[in-house]
Amino acid sequence: MMKEPSHVIVKLLQELDQADLSSLMYREIMLTRLRTVLPFDAACCTTVDPVTLLTTGAITEQGVEAIHGSLMDNEYLHEDYNKFSQLADAKIPVSALGQITGGQPELSRRYRELLRPAGFADELRAALKVDGVCWGFLTLFRSVDNGLFTAEELTWIEDIIPLIARRLKAGTLSRLHTNEPEQQLEEGILLLDEQLVPISLNSGGNYWLGKLQQAEGQGQQKLPGPIRAVSLQALAEKPLPQGGLPTAKLCFQAAAGQFLTITASRLEGPSGLVQLAVSFTAAKAADLLPLITEAYGLSEREKEIVEQLSKGKSTKEVAEALYISAYTVQDHLKSIFAKTGVKSRRELIWQLYS
Repeated sequence: MMKEPSHVIVKLLQELDQADLSSLMYREIMLTRLRTVLPFDAACCTTVDPVTLLTTGAITEQGVEAIHGSLMDNEYLHEDYNKFSQLADAKIPVSALGQITGGQPELSRRYRELLRPAGFADELRAALKVDGVCWGFLTLFRSVDNGLFTAEELTWIEDIIPLIARRLKAGTLSRLHTNEPEQQLEEGILLLDEQLVPISLNSGGNYWLGKLQQAEGQGQQKLPGPIRAVSLQALAEKPLPQGGLPTAKLCFQAAAGQFLTITASRLEGPSGLVQLAVSFTAAKAADLLPLITEAYGLSEREKEIVEQLSKGKSTKEVAEALYISAYTVQDHLKSIFAKTGVKSRRELIWQLYS
């Protein structure tokens, strides 16, 4: 009896679980295997900072490279159908433009201005989530000849989302355990105009601009995804959630053992001219902690307890600060220890901050 396509896709991806592959290579092979069962004409698979959902790097196939920057502009600066930010919060984190518009994709600004002129008839998007946390986004494109994605095909993608997300998450967790590099990470500044064109930079800014362009296989005229993402987020002027982290900021491993924080700030002068200052700095413990706690799958309450412990507070002090009992704190600590593979508070703090 012939296997269902969804079972075939799952099996093809499960075979990659034990393979020693970089994130880049895994995503390339994953797309190749997915295409053997599910037809599509172009694809993009992006990793993200799970805290801010900003891209840390994308695999973009030919056919969509020319509009990739404009697709990012649409995501951050315009209202539209089927946005990644919506999928990341959705119960079912996969949808297609044709489906969500009731078979009228022309209702979408993205379709009218970008997809249709590029020859695409439909766009499938999926937030790659596992245990409630998003680690990347998958986008598949179909030309007019291949028609719209079907409801059944969306179900196939839904079945493999946890597999892909778990692999992206594992890659982040393994990189967090990489030994600290001997070489100090170079820091820099890059100044952009409102159209995201570089207008000034120091040696460190030039270094990271080139490094990220090289990582994405781009020419010198294109702005790398991570820089574009934080810059667009800064331009969008989204309000900072109460008690939240800066949204125009991301943290990821840019080199072996080196974690980089990229932050964008909007600058406005008396003339009304808008510019963006993008900084590249070595990630500090405070930058890495949210990423690490997401990678370990800690609950919101467990994250709060870790934050209190990082301040040197005792069990009683943690309980008072969070308005819970000391026994509840101890129960949460047992869960935290189990998830992070440690046996004591001291070992936990060392694990998170070393």
